[in-house]
Amino acid sequence: MALSLAEFNRLVDEHGPALYRMAYRMVGDRHEAEDLVQDAYRSAWSSRRLFEHGRGERAWLASILRRRVVDHWRKPHPPAVLSGDQNLDVGVVGEDPLRNEISDEMQQALARLPEELRETLLLVVVGELTHQEAADLLQIPLGTVLSRVSRARKRLREYLLAPSPK
Repeated sequence: MALSLAEFNRLVDEHGPALYRMAYRMVGDRHEAEDLVQDAYRSAWSSRRLFEHGRGERAWLASILRRRVVDHWRKPHPPAVLSGDQNLDVGVVGEDPLRNEISDEMQQALARLPEELRETLLLVVVGELTHQEAADLLQIPLGTVLSRVSRARKRLREYLLAPSPK
């Protein structure tokens, strides 16, 4: 049964901020992230009759967004990192738990992670997917997701706590 317009609008309102944060963290550019999320919503609307009620809504949207991000990564330009003059301003209803975590240092540390670690970490932490949903989406074993998230967190911690070069 296809999603109605009202159901689709609810998905956009409810999951939009998390999808944007996930896209932003994956590509490092707010304009590219906005475009990717819009492309993901366009694809979701086109394929709304394939939506399986009972499957996680965010997992479904994140899988569509992930395909858009992978296509973006395949383009011949490197991922961008934020410069100090850019401001990340995402409209979020209520308190945004990641509001204070977006910094140049965090984005640069994320950019240093290998793609598979970064993607898995972002799906779980920023995309708020369960480890099992991330495993299903990435088509890898649950243990691999757990390992990747653990290794990504450890490397991020090392990158962020390392003394900055003088």
